[in-house]
Amino acid sequence: MTREPWEAGFTAHPEEVAALRHVVRLRLAAWGLHELFDTAQLCVSELVSNVVTHVGIGTPGSLVVSMNGTHLRIEVHDPDTRALPTLVAADIDAEGGRGMTLVDALTDRWGVQLREDRKVTWCELAIGLTSSDGHPGDPSVARAEALLDMYATLRAPTCFHVPRFGRVGRTVTEESVIDIVTDFLRWLQAHGYDADEVLDRAQSRCEAALSKGGW
Repeated sequence: MTREPWEAGFTAHPEEVAALRHVVRLRLAAWGLHELFDTAQLCVSELVSNVVTHVGIGTPGSLVVSMNGTHLRIEVHDPDTRALPTLVAADIDAEGGRGMTLVDALTDRWGVQLREDRKVTWCELAIGLTSSDGHPGDPSVARAEALLDMYATLRAPTCFHVPRFGRVGRTVTEESVIDIVTDFLRWLQAHGYDADEVLDRAQSRCEAALSKGGW
């Protein structure tokens, strides 16, 4: 599974927090990282709220979500290099001051990077996979990956290797999937099966799995 970096600009305002939480949830769903929904959304809330509270309403910023190895990385960019987030021992009854303490408790690591025109407050969450392009706990995807690797050994050799998860690699992989499906359809027809019926059943099974949140 390819998880390309994703970025969304925003204007610091309390109402923006809910909208950014929502789009991050959609992005993680597309990446198959359902187990990180709650934690990632809380981190987004705290990092963006820090900009609203400590930099100021109306400040332009951006949210960047990407993969850093086997960690999900969440970054919030804003133009104020002076207002640095810090950990504070907030009073238990205090209404504020606990944002970064919460981020510190929820994440594997966090920090602040200062650049010429902005600061970047970031945090990272382990995704529980052995690689950044893996897929959590879905045997169907694991079987498909194994089939793709096996199929590659049956095709005519090429003079160069194309990495699977770059832009060109994605195209090559898509073509391999199409080839596999085509070969199976021809096999079904050669053995007297109704290929259309099999495709319909496969599509129904796929949709049922998606509706249960299994992917």
